[in-house]
Amino acid sequence: MPRTTDGDGTPVPQRLLAAATRLFAEQGYDRTSVQEIVEAAGVTKGALYHYFGSKDDLLHEVYARVLRVQQERLDAFADADEPVERRLRAAAADVVVTTIENLDDASIFFRSMHHLSPEKNKQVRAERRRYHERFRALIEEGQRTGVFSTATPADLVVDYHFGSVHHLSTWYRPDGPLSPQELADHLADLLLRALRP
Repeated sequence: MPRTTDGDGTPVPQRLLAAATRLFAEQGYDRTSVQEIVEAAGVTKGALYHYFGSKDDLLHEVYARVLRVQQERLDAFADADEPVERRLRAAAADVVVTTIENLDDASIFFRSMHHLSPEKNKQVRAERRRYHERFRALIEEGQRTGVFSTATPADLVVDYHFGSVHHLSTWYRPDGPLSPQELADHLADLLLRALRP
């Protein structure tokens, strides 16, 4: 049975994911070998295959771990006892901040998603769809109650916002003029302005 932690207590799966994320970001998914990942993580191939069935599983988990966090946070915002405008704004800003906090993961994923097996690709699309549907439900709630304009279909509003989010890895720079929260606030405000009645 492979050791679950190393000397400093870092679990092996986390070490493997950290090594894979760094190598995928630096070299690209297709140019990174399993051997390079296990050497960078300081484990054996047996340890990798104990936790992840393949390099494909590592790529999936790079993205899935971010999406899990974002889904939990969106669910908390959506379920909060606050006006829908405040809940949507918080969710819209949060997805920007959490994407920037995990920019390597997002960048790797959007560059390499086509390498996923058809089954994993389908799974990721279903996970993303669940997130987008929960986000859209907030917009639809506001439209139903007259808080938001119905001039633009909710689906298009969602695509507009997530189009911006999904491209952050191509242009956002941590040393740029805006902090993650400032950028998130601007994009959330743009979204809400587009929904004003």
